[in-house]
Amino acid sequence: MKNNSEMHTSVRCNIAFKNTLKQPKVYIPLAVILFLCTAFWFCLPKPLFKRPTSYVIDDEQGQLLGAAIAADGQWRFPYDEAVPDKFKECIIAFEDKRFRHHPGVDVLAFGRAIRQNLKSQKVSSGGSTLTMQVIRLATHHRRTIWNKMIEMVMALRLELTYSKEEILALYASNAPFGGNVIGLNAAAWRYYGRSSDKLSWGEMAAMAVLPNAPSLVHPGKNRKLLLKKRNLLLDKLAQKHIIDQSTAELSKLEPMPDKPLKLPQIAPHLLERFKAEHPPQSLFNTRIKTTLRAGLQEQVTAILERHHRILKANEINNLAAVVLDVETGKALAYAGNIFHPADEGLQSNVDVANAPRSPGSTLKPMLYAAMLHDGFILPNTLVPDIPTQIAGYHPENFDLGYDGAVPASRALARSLNVPAVKMLQKYKYERFYEVLKKMSITTLNQPADHYGLSLILGGCENTLWELSGAYASMARVLNHYNQNNRYSAADYHAPVYQAAPLNQPTEKNGLLDAGSVYYTFQAMEEVMRPGEEMLWQQFASTQRIAWKTGTSFGFRDGWAIGVTPKYVVGIWVGNTTGEGRPDLTGINTAAPVLFEIFRLLPVARDWFKAPVNAMVKIDVCKESGCRAGEYCEHIAQMWVPSGGLKSPVCPYHQLVHLDATRQWQVTTDCESPEQMVHQKWFVLPPSMEYYYKARNYQYRTLPPFRSDCAVADKGQPIEIIYPKDDAKIYIPIEADGTRGRMICNAAHRQPGIKVFWHLDNQYLGVTHDYHQMALTAPPGKHILTLVDANGNTVKVRFTVLDKEKPRYGFSSNKSKSRIT
Repeated sequence: MKNNSEMHTSVRCNIAFKNTLKQPKVYIPLAVILFLCTAFWFCLPKPLFKRPTSYVIDDEQGQLLGAAIAADGQWRFPYDEAVPDKFKECIIAFEDKRFRHHPGVDVLAFGRAIRQNLKSQKVSSGGSTLTMQVIRLATHHRRTIWNKMIEMVMALRLELTYSKEEILALYASNAPFGGNVIGLNAAAWRYYGRSSDKLSWGEMAAMAVLPNAPSLVHPGKNRKLLLKKRNLLLDKLAQKHIIDQSTAELSKLEPMPDKPLKLPQIAPHLLERFKAEHPPQSLFNTRIKTTLRAGLQEQVTAILERHHRILKANEINNLAAVVLDVETGKALAYAGNIFHPADEGLQSNVDVANAPRSPGSTLKPMLYAAMLHDGFILPNTLVPDIPTQIAGYHPENFDLGYDGAVPASRALARSLNVPAVKMLQKYKYERFYEVLKKMSITTLNQPADHYGLSLILGGCENTLWELSGAYASMARVLNHYNQNNRYSAADYHAPVYQAAPLNQPTEKNGLLDAGSVYYTFQAMEEVMRPGEEMLWQQFASTQRIAWKTGTSFGFRDGWAIGVTPKYVVGIWVGNTTGEGRPDLTGINTAAPVLFEIFRLLPVARDWFKAPVNAMVKIDVCKESGCRAGEYCEHIAQMWVPSGGLKSPVCPYHQLVHLDATRQWQVTTDCESPEQMVHQKWFVLPPSMEYYYKARNYQYRTLPPFRSDCAVADKGQPIEIIYPKDDAKIYIPIEADGTRGRMICNAAHRQPGIKVFWHLDNQYLGVTHDYHQMALTAPPGKHILTLVDANGNTVKVRFTVLDKEKPRYGFSSNKSKSRIT
């Protein structure tokens, strides 16, 4: 019976409750309660603070490098969750002594404020807690009783979501500190020139009282009142035993903040780059910790300023430098330019480190490494160095001379232009273009055909930032292969100034193998340093550095990039206007800066280890630097990149048949085989031989054929050096209006032989020994024919142009540019 009674009672209660819900008098209050609860929960704006913040960059240790004013004209640093303990103690003691105990509203303080206001017949005390002040800072409510009640409700809601420490951080980041200074961090730098965590008790007490009356900070305006407020706070801290009395008294002697100070400008160009690369729709996260080292940054800047004072005498106004860590690609120093904002003529606001400029010869090491990697050459393969014209493109070496043939490594060390163009012609500029793209070079915005062969001599644009990063990637590949005998796609990446890139899977073969990179750096190390004449090798304390200079056409850009196993330093010198200046070369202007910066870095004689596991040992011809062939006479074994197995066999050695006197070549038509002397001989083509023998006294010219021998199987002993077949030539008009003359050049193996010259079947004359002829040719197509005394004939066809026709990204005057 008891259970049935209870059951009936429960049923009756449920029916009564349902009937109650149907009554409007009950439903409406519940709806109101639900609405109020929802309004309470969603009463806080999201985000709480929507105002723009200043862009701020710090070094790797958190030291301020620079800051830019916010979009609304305020110095407002981004939210910082770290609040110094001194500020916490000061602000709580001054503004809200029960902050850590109340739920957002201090009933006792509010009651005290009401009593004081009624007694004084005016608003003399607000009773606001720090939590309520955060709400007022976020909403900018007018000071009315109604708004005060709303702030109390929102403060209670804020306390439910945020911790006390977070609320203090919100207050410290958004409180006004006088003028256009918002937040403790900005105020500490503006008034004391250092970060807030380094302020003394006296300085921090002054900061704590400012938000209560920020106008007091202005010089000459109620300064005594500000001083009084600060000292009273120090006394209160002493009374609470937060500081001792002696500390309070000493703190009272500290000066008050004066007029605002300028913020540091240690890396102004990186700051502007950060602003430009920051997503425009984002108002937050405008503070980053960079990878820079403030001390090194300042030293690098000082070096640039010192060299600028010298260079500006030659009207060279701008310099840039970057220092990278090889292992991570992190920037340790970033000086995008000198920084003289007061002198607008210098255009020092331009970040040249990230600006596309003509790279001169700084891409040559990449080509050398790529050709080694793909087996086109060995480290010392002879490369032609003779006058060259390719479809109107006529490169010249910086010294206007020719070697005839030069080892590829020496061509790189000496930065010879003609061998570089010959190498690119063989490798194909389309293939090299793709290599550069894969090395994180992003400034090649045109198709490969737009650049053509001029790509290797500065006919494109690159940035100091990306070029330095490419050199760092090469060094990283070599270092990592020596550590684990593997390649990783992650080794090739652009430099970073915030964080290192993510690792990627390893690859069996790298873009450039370790052996090719090793020999590239070996060749680059052989470059003679300015003013040292190789004496640096005698000092054990001096770093070994692989380095490369570059000078663009018209002496507009001077480059120098140096590499060690740990660091890469890149330098650019020139004018942001693009104006060229005499002697503005990489070796004269950029290289001295490069080595002075390297002297700032830790000195180590450690050098790149030879990656033997990535190389093979083969027989190499000493004279040609190619794989030894059947007739190579002097052979040496050499470790070469594995791609060297695909390199061609020496083409310059042949078996020569001589008579018994060894003074004449003979054939079976004029000498019996039994009487012949068979000898291996190093023979270059006539045009290469013409220049090569003048610089290599040990070179032996091939003996001529004996007069009674048949000529059917003789090699071609004559070669036209200039013009080349199918060349397009522009002959300038002289001052008197007549067309000038072109100088034609030829080479013959036999000294003293006569060579007869003909143009379009018209006889021009005869030459002995030095075979040069000046001729006048009207616009149009022509045939130049040379016949020697033995009847050997050679012809070339060329075209004389009415005017210049740009090819491969160079006009004809650029095609003769001397770029190094």
